[in-house]
Amino acid sequence: MTNLSVNINKIATLRNARGENNPDVEAVALDIERFGADGITVHPRPDERHIRRRDVYRLRPLLRSEFNIEGYPAPDFMDLVLKVRPTQVTLVPDAPDALTSSAGWNVVEHFDFLTSIVERLKDAGIRTSIFVDPDPEQVKAAARTGADRVELYTKPYADNYASNREAAVAPFVEAALTARKCGLGVNAGHDLSLENLAFFSERIPFLSEVSIGHALICDALYLGLEETVRRYKAALKRK
Repeated sequence: MTNLSVNINKIATLRNARGENNPDVEAVALDIERFGADGITVHPRPDERHIRRRDVYRLRPLLRSEFNIEGYPAPDFMDLVLKVRPTQVTLVPDAPDALTSSAGWNVVEHFDFLTSIVERLKDAGIRTSIFVDPDPEQVKAAARTGADRVELYTKPYADNYASNREAAVAPFVEAALTARKCGLGVNAGHDLSLENLAFFSERIPFLSEVSIGHALICDALYLGLEETVRRYKAALKRK
């Protein structure tokens, strides 16, 4: 069974719009766990436009499921995650002002840097995942850094799903098989939705986790949060 980790950044964005505490990010995270999610993901950015550092500190002792923190491994980010010690840190190559993640790491080019970051995280007992495009060479390089997993950047799959889903998923199947051969776990995320998730889950071998935020929160506006989490979990069940 593939785990569902819900990214709650959009909940924090809504809260921050009014400068108060409605919706309550901590309460929503606990509800999402209660509704059946296997984990909570946050992506604190330097400008704190959604999740704030204090959210991360407050969530850590409350959560019973896996806690995944995404981000670019700048000194401030590393200081945060080494203090909080979540279940998993997902390393992304985003610039500080990036609207959202738009590509995976060029692990080959940044190999020494990423290797040093992975070593620090693993020394702290934190599972480490590197965000990559579905490129076997990048997956192999990620394995050589000592990382535990890769997270496959799935926007290209989502963009091409409607026109040719077999062609859209093929590079991700190859990347997942490569990861398996290299001893890496496989995560995935970005633009996965109720429309395209079930097919992706069926076709990708050894898929450990998907991290989904934007689409899930959008669906919850119509379906309600509990029903939405239930449907995403159902889409991950193997037939």
